[in-house]
Amino acid sequence: MINRRTFLSATALAAGALAGADLRTALAAENTAPAQAGGAFAAGEEFNFSALVERMKEKAGNAFAPDVPALPEILANLDYDQHRAIRFNPDKSVWKDTGSNYQLQAFHPGWLYKEPVELYEIVDGNISELHFTGADFEYREPLDPEKFKDVDLPGIAGFRLHHPLNTPEYFDELVVFLGASYFRALGKGNVYGLSARGLAIDTAIAGPEEFPRFTKFYLERPTDGAAEMRLYAELESERVAGAYQFTIKPGINTVVEVDAHIFLRDDVERLGIAPLTSMYLFGENDRTNFDDYRPEVHDNDGLLILRQNGQRLWRPARNPEKLALSFFNEENPAGFGLLQRDRNFDHYQDTEAKYQRRPSLWIEPINDWGNGQVMLAEIPAEKEIYDNLVACWVPENGTKAGSEHRFAYRMIWGREPEPGTELAQVIATSTGHGGAAASDPDPKLRKFVVEFAGGNLGDMGAEAPLTPRLTLQNGKVEHQFVQRLESGSWRAVLDIARDDEEIPVEFILALQLDGTDVTETWMYQWSGNR
Repeated sequence: MINRRTFLSATALAAGALAGADLRTALAAENTAPAQAGGAFAAGEEFNFSALVERMKEKAGNAFAPDVPALPEILANLDYDQHRAIRFNPDKSVWKDTGSNYQLQAFHPGWLYKEPVELYEIVDGNISELHFTGADFEYREPLDPEKFKDVDLPGIAGFRLHHPLNTPEYFDELVVFLGASYFRALGKGNVYGLSARGLAIDTAIAGPEEFPRFTKFYLERPTDGAAEMRLYAELESERVAGAYQFTIKPGINTVVEVDAHIFLRDDVERLGIAPLTSMYLFGENDRTNFDDYRPEVHDNDGLLILRQNGQRLWRPARNPEKLALSFFNEENPAGFGLLQRDRNFDHYQDTEAKYQRRPSLWIEPINDWGNGQVMLAEIPAEKEIYDNLVACWVPENGTKAGSEHRFAYRMIWGREPEPGTELAQVIATSTGHGGAAASDPDPKLRKFVVEFAGGNLGDMGAEAPLTPRLTLQNGKVEHQFVQRLESGSWRAVLDIARDDEEIPVEFILALQLDGTDVTETWMYQWSGNR
C-alpha cells in the first residue's frame, strides 16, 4: 500500500530531505495525463513567456493526444525499495560549479513515476535541454549499478532546487516539483509539510478527479549571486492546457509568485485555483477516536480567509467521520491559506515529524479574481500518512469548454506568512461533552471552548464587558459565557444543543467590545460526535 511515509522514503531518501510527502502526490504521478508529443520550443529557439501562453492556448484548441515515451523495462518495473535506492549524485548538481545561489537535482523515473518530465535551460533567451543520464545517479543496494550504466533516461520524474536558505555555507532544499502538478517550498527553519498544486479539476465531486500534469519546465539559468529564481511550466490534461510562470524569492517566508494562464478544452464541474493539500489527523478539538501519546498530529491546523473589508475568518481543521465540504462565498478575496498556528513543541511531542516546524501557506491574489468560493474539503483519515485537507479557490464562472483564465497570485511559505492584524486571533479550539464536568454525556449537547489572544485583549481586565457575537444554524445555545484567563487570553465557552441530528451545526463567533469586533471571526462545523 502506498502512503505518505512510503512516498517519503522513496523521495526523501533518494533526494536527501524531502520530509512529509503525501499519498495524493504519489498516486497522482501514475493517475495523471501524459504529455503531448513535441516540445513547445525547439532547442536554440528564443523563449519568452508570451509565446508559451499562445502555444498552450493553441494546444487547448485541439483534442488531447498523449504520446509518452515508454520507460525501459528495467525502470518501469522498479518497486518501492529499488526506487528508493536510487539517489542523485550531489556532485552532479546543475550550476554547482558556478557562482549561483541555486543548484538543481533531478528525481529518477520509475516506480510511481512512469511519465517523464522534460527540463530545459534558458540562457540569454535561448533554450537547451537539460539531459540526465544514469551517471548522474547513485544506484545502491539492492540494485546492481552495472545494469543501469547504459540505460537511456527519456526524462526525469521531477526536480528540486537548493539554496543557502538557513546558513550561507549550506545549500538547503528550497522547492520540489514532483508528481502531477504538485510542488512544495520551505521558509527558513521549516521542514516539509503541505503541498500545493498547479491546478485541481473536479476535486470532491461524485465523479473522478482529473490530475493535470506539469510536462515541461523551462528554467532561467540563475546569474551569479541572484536572489531570485524564475522558471516556466507547461500544464496538460484531457480537459485543460496551461502556461505557468514561477518567480521564487527565498527568505524567512519564501515567496513564490505565480502567473497562470489556463485554457479549457472541455467543461469542468469544479475548477480549483491555487489548490493546497495537507494533513490533519487530530488536535485539541478532535481527539475522539485516537489513543496516542502525542497531543496533536497535523501539518496545518486551520484555514484563514481575509476578506476585502478586512474581516478575518478562521476555520479550525477537523478530521470528520465522513467527507465534509465547506464553501465560503467571496468577491475578489484578499487572501486565504492553510496555516500551522501552533508552534509549541510541547503540543506535538514528536521529535521525528517536527510538526511545530511545518510551513503555513498563504495565497494572496495579485489580479482580480472576481466572484467565487474558497472551498475546504475535509476527508476522514485514520493515519497521518494520508493527506486529508484540500483548500482552493473555485471561480463562479468560466468552467465551460473554450473558456480562458488568468490567475496571478503570491504564495507565501513560512512560519508566519499571514498579514498582520490588530484583531485578536483564535489560538485554540477545544470540544467535549456538554454540561457540567461531572454530568453524564448528552449526545445532543456539546461544549465548545474557543480561546482568543493578541490584539488589545491582553490589556483588558477581567471586568471588560466583552460579549460574544454568535450565529448558529441547526442549533441553540444552552449555556454560554466569556472569561479572561490568567495568561491574558480570553475564552468563550458554549454549550450547544443540535436540532436535527442529520445536519451539521454551523457556527460563527467573534468577541465584541461595545458592539465592535475585537477578534477575528471563528467559524466551525459540528457533525457526528466531533
